[in-house]
Amino acid sequence: MLDAKLKEQLKSYFKLLEHPVVFRFDAGNGENGTKTQTFLREVVALDSRLSVELAHLTRQPSFTVDQADSNPSGIVFAGIPLGHEFESFVLAVLQVSGHAPKITDAQREQIQGIKRELHFETFASLSCHNCPDVVQALNIMSVLNPHVSSTMIEGGMFQDEATAKNIMAVPTVFLNGQEWHNGRATLAELLAKLAGHEGQVAVDDDAADKLYDVLIIGGGPAAGTAAIYAARKGLATAVVADHMGGQPLETVGIENLPGTDYVTGEQLMTNISAQLSKYQVTVISGQTATSISGGDPVVVALQSGQQLRGKTVIIATGAHWHQLGVPGEEQFRNKGVAYCPHCDGPLYKGKDVAVVGGGNSGLEAAIDLAGIARHVTVLEFAPKISADAILQSKAAALKNVELIANAQTTAVLGDGRVTGLRYTQRDTNASCELHLDGVFVQIGLVPNTEFVQDTLTQSKRHEIMVDKFGATSMPHVFAAGDCTDSAYKQIVIAMGSGATAALSAFGDIAFGK
Repeated sequence: MLDAKLKEQLKSYFKLLEHPVVFRFDAGNGENGTKTQTFLREVVALDSRLSVELAHLTRQPSFTVDQADSNPSGIVFAGIPLGHEFESFVLAVLQVSGHAPKITDAQREQIQGIKRELHFETFASLSCHNCPDVVQALNIMSVLNPHVSSTMIEGGMFQDEATAKNIMAVPTVFLNGQEWHNGRATLAELLAKLAGHEGQVAVDDDAADKLYDVLIIGGGPAAGTAAIYAARKGLATAVVADHMGGQPLETVGIENLPGTDYVTGEQLMTNISAQLSKYQVTVISGQTATSISGGDPVVVALQSGQQLRGKTVIIATGAHWHQLGVPGEEQFRNKGVAYCPHCDGPLYKGKDVAVVGGGNSGLEAAIDLAGIARHVTVLEFAPKISADAILQSKAAALKNVELIANAQTTAVLGDGRVTGLRYTQRDTNASCELHLDGVFVQIGLVPNTEFVQDTLTQSKRHEIMVDKFGATSMPHVFAAGDCTDSAYKQIVIAMGSGATAALSAFGDIAFGK
């Protein structure tokens, strides 16, 4: 189950163990229990300080992660923590053994100050890039406080339970049996929510008080490239974003990046993040910009109520998925209407789903879902499927994928959760209905520019207008990537525009141009 590379990685991690760790395991009956048992046996064979004991647990298969000869940690994995949850598993083992989690003193004090019983259950999928942040944050709480427990439940393996609880999107967190949280969140945000404070937490005083040469808003490839180029010019550079990664995190594979035959979106952004660390770029995550005020310096207001200052600012906020805007879409969001097939796809194993959108993103989603779902229907508004020929060829070769062009989606149907979709065949005006369990929307992008709609010149599509230097209508403010009026929205183009904006910011500071 574990390949040679993973085993070598685990061996190196386990050298950091401070105390022996025991996995208490309940296999139950069936193939999944056998697979989980195989996983644990391969893990404990890598280090003599690891062991397995049989136990009786709430879910089968599942296992706890406990320090040997000590009280239970409260951490449980229901399922096999591979994929994106592999890191969650490794960190849990290290932290349970005594390796201190990397959190602030204030966060540690807040966690240890919890006096009530908190039992978290997080439904996750192994392909979800948002889930590990939540799982790892709750595991840290569990390690540091005996009043807290954290169970990761792999939605694909425990599909019947997910269905019974009407869970159709991940991560979904239950607290003491009640649905409590959905979606991405940091440890700071979850602690704030426990304390009754919604919204974003404050930026560290040292980061907030500094005047940056280049302040970059956004966390995708344009922002990352801009930060690398600015830092290499010797400029004091900071990146502020609600999360690092951007749209590539929702891309399984990238095959059109020159010089790179294939790379996952996550790996690309991991590589960029490593370069930001190498060049000592200040990364301020978990923050959303709400406005920009021109001047010297330029001031960026944050949702937390604080402000950041930069001699120059680069806006690289990217874009988000366009919504259908039809009845039922908002009502059944996270209850069958989804926008990330990689995150939520495993919850639709053996079910019928539709993908709305016949461009590259739509067919990539359909191909990905075809390996999970029973049947995938692709609906394209235009008279012809518009995706690249190679994607059309791949989709056409799949027996459980159906492509329908000239189809206008008119409503998402459901009763508590999605049960179908209605569309009009545009060439005949015939109304058609599909019986479905899920609808994945992939119909293009909308620029994330709401916070500057009254301050910067924008196109009719709300894209920030820039010149050949990436300059906007506000002095000392530049923009790059999918939030601008660039003709094409591609990763390589976003990277190029990020470099352009950074070089222009350098010129603005050094030469006043």
